[in-house]
Amino acid sequence: MKKLILFELRKVFSKRLSLIVLVGILLFSVLISFSTYQNKYAFDGVSAEGSGKTAVEIDKEIAAKYEGILTDEKVQQMMNDFAPTHDLHGLNAMYLYQNATQSAAFSRFSDKEGNWNGLSVSDVFGNEEIKIGYVDGWLSTSKNMVRVFIVLALAVIIMLAPIFSGEYEGVDNIILTSKYGKTKCATAKVAAGILTAILTTALVAAFNLLLALIFYGTEGLDCSILFAPSDYAEGFIPFNITCGTLLKYQILLAFTCTLSVTGITLLISAISKNQIVAFVASMAIFLFPVLLPITEANPLFRLIGLLPLYHVQAVSLLSVEQMNNGMLYAVWAIPTALLFLGIGAVISCRVFAKHQVS
Repeated sequence: MKKLILFELRKVFSKRLSLIVLVGILLFSVLISFSTYQNKYAFDGVSAEGSGKTAVEIDKEIAAKYEGILTDEKVQQMMNDFAPTHDLHGLNAMYLYQNATQSAAFSRFSDKEGNWNGLSVSDVFGNEEIKIGYVDGWLSTSKNMVRVFIVLALAVIIMLAPIFSGEYEGVDNIILTSKYGKTKCATAKVAAGILTAILTTALVAAFNLLLALIFYGTEGLDCSILFAPSDYAEGFIPFNITCGTLLKYQILLAFTCTLSVTGITLLISAISKNQIVAFVASMAIFLFPVLLPITEANPLFRLIGLLPLYHVQAVSLLSVEQMNNGMLYAVWAIPTALLFLGIGAVISCRVFAKHQVS
């Protein structure tokens, strides 16, 4: 059986299209990460100003000045240190951006003129203890990985769509004509499909984390995602989790997505006579939820949000609710993925057992 699984894995990864897809994802990761890094901007309010590497260094230096537990005293210090020194010409100071720390403070504690709005830390965050530091780099990485993981899911479909629906020649025919050929070959294909999804997801996730470490370092992984620049003040995950926890959930959801997609693609591939049909049908099923007129506020989203597409759109699923044990609702993606994978594996094996050898 090991030889059959390795044989099927070689078939998947030896195809030119699979190699192109893998290289394409890695290149996309590099391009989007580098572009985000280069577009970083920061100004310390005095003299230091820059973009790219310089901006990250400025942001880190400023964040280090205030790092630790957020207090009312620190808020007052930030508001004084970053008070506007020029006419805003009607711009709401809440959306003023000089650096990541200033933006985080002003988006929550500033009025339109850039003065303190009278709110305390407890008024904004309740009883939560908010640890602050340099989080901008990791939050940018999280946003980028949403797009990367969507592409990854599509790549898994491309790689696995032919696994059953492709034409079988040579060794396949020899295996299929043996007594247990169909059963063993089907099991090997399912195992190879699962391993393909796991290995590809692990590679892409590790590569993106490596890029983030190179660009931003490890600072901020233990800091709260709640005290973040204005880009994250609205419509982001409303729970007091650290950047490290956010990334763990996001990578977990990447695995649950690709495993769910694997189950769907295996099933479609087994019942399809044509590789293109298998690819289009699998892609359509994966992307179908975007057509549903259901928002995160709709109670039905608790169910719809467990579909694979929302696993990689991590913000949507992670924003649903926090359970009594402190875990996020997103953990239900695990049994959902196992369900998709189990149904796909079982049905594809049974369908393939009826495959006629030419």
